[in-house]
Amino acid sequence: MTQQSNQRLLALDVMRGITIAGMIMVNNPGSWGSIYAPLGHASWNGLTPTDLVFPFFMFIMGISTYISLRKFNFEFSSPTLFKILKRTAVIFLIGLGLGWFSLSLRTFNKLSVEELGFMDRLIQSVTNFENLRILGVMQRLALTYGITSLIAIFVKHKYIPYIILITLVGYFLLLLFGNGFEFSENNIVSVFDRAILGANHMYVDSGVVLDPEGLLSTIPAVAHVLIGFYCGKILLNTKNNNEKIQQLFIIGTILMFAGFLLSYGCPINKKIWSPTYVLATCGLASLLLALLIWIIDIKGYKRWSVFFQSFGVNPLFIFVAAGVFAILMGNISFVYDGADITIKTFIYKICLQPYLGDYFGSLIFALLFVGFNWVIGSVLYKKQIYIKI
Repeated sequence: MTQQSNQRLLALDVMRGITIAGMIMVNNPGSWGSIYAPLGHASWNGLTPTDLVFPFFMFIMGISTYISLRKFNFEFSSPTLFKILKRTAVIFLIGLGLGWFSLSLRTFNKLSVEELGFMDRLIQSVTNFENLRILGVMQRLALTYGITSLIAIFVKHKYIPYIILITLVGYFLLLLFGNGFEFSENNIVSVFDRAILGANHMYVDSGVVLDPEGLLSTIPAVAHVLIGFYCGKILLNTKNNNEKIQQLFIIGTILMFAGFLLSYGCPINKKIWSPTYVLATCGLASLLLALLIWIIDIKGYKRWSVFFQSFGVNPLFIFVAAGVFAILMGNISFVYDGADITIKTFIYKICLQPYLGDYFGSLIFALLFVGFNWVIGSVLYKKQIYIKI
């Protein structure tokens, strides 16, 4: 028995929850020096399971954007435009605020206690804007959501596939003629972002100023969300779930094979968000969603998915909360055995590593942190509290 297209697909919430849980886990190991290979990002070209988590969430965000704007018939109006701009600004500022909060605590801890008083340390820490990273995960979500939404209300949807194609081809040409596949500061992605943002406001990767959530690489990321948006259109305009998974399977297979086949001339690379990375990850995301719809919404196997629903119904709130907890755990210290150690160091170095080893202890720390955030999400889920950002 299938659900009709106007009914909510539980698989969407579950997949969203899987990606949020995955993002929290891979971003919070016990030690960055002790990570199992599948839980680390590719050093440059290539694809690991970890490299799928963020793009999968962006794909789902594209589908959710279609569902949200469909309520307004994709028509321009002042309230609709205000809602889009407000949500874009709020998400961007939350991401910027997380970066500022982390930088402030790190700066405060580095300043000399002997040379400066508490208030001087505090003032210097909270005003350290010259080293504040401007972009990041939340900021990328904000920009791609905002641009996708504006395209959705100002452009006829039949032109969206052409926009995606032109965007990806144009970006490929920029990379091709701008040293875009070279891991160096001569890379056009680094050159462009440094010119607009400034090196002090960017992420530094192994000594190279190249921001994986930078400004130029946001262009193909918009195409990424637009692919999700168009898949959302197919989902909501398809009669039943069997037809939905057929459509998603076809789209996913085409995109995945296109991404991997074209990677011989355009490497799959998350850090520059290469066009083949967009195609391959969107294809895999579409296939996973088709599988989840079959398992959950058609076959009715739902009990296993309750854990991820707790993340999926309040995704951004839980992700932000996890970010705040991670910052606090990594910067708040106390005296233990005559030395100052952070909460994170105590849990990993004292409680886990001696008994479980470097790598397994690091993994267990990440899983415990996911579980801690799940408790919060589960309480909200059971009380049917949905926090919109």
